[in-house]
Amino acid sequence: MTAGRVSLGQLNALPPAAFVAALDGVYEHSPWVAERVLAARPFASVDALHAAMAGAVDAAGEDAQLALLRAHPELAGRAMIRNELTAESSQEQAGAGLTRCSPEEYARLQDLNARYNAKFGFPFIVAVSGLDRARILERFAARIANDRATEFGEALSQVARIARLRLDALLAE
Repeated sequence: MTAGRVSLGQLNALPPAAFVAALDGVYEHSPWVAERVLAARPFASVDALHAAMAGAVDAAGEDAQLALLRAHPELAGRAMIRNELTAESSQEQAGAGLTRCSPEEYARLQDLNARYNAKFGFPFIVAVSGLDRARILERFAARIANDRATEFGEALSQVARIARLRLDALLAE
């Protein structure tokens, strides 16, 4: 995302490449989502923009959706340790306290990450806003029991929620 906030009117008026660049980070490493909604401009509201972007993901098909899920980092995973998270993910994980895990919490997250990835083929995704480490671990442990179809849908739902939170942070509406 761009530094600072922009208005929806400013976003709607941007040239195509600048529009996509301004929305960089809303969908983790997936500029194709913004590219697919270009033709629907101008958006009357943040709700309309979010709905268009979520609709683009829904219409993209399973291969693109799986790539989108796989673009997300593990919680308290290697990318965080190596300081390779996007600014958005870094801020979200730090805000949820994932940078301050106890050794036991960290070990549990690593175990859950490995088990979840082995079972589903993509990282666990949850909108961490408003959650503390204990709640995140509870949700992680509960969702690992899901079947793949249920969890695929839940992961996409969480991605849409994260995108909305990121849009709200970006747009000065």
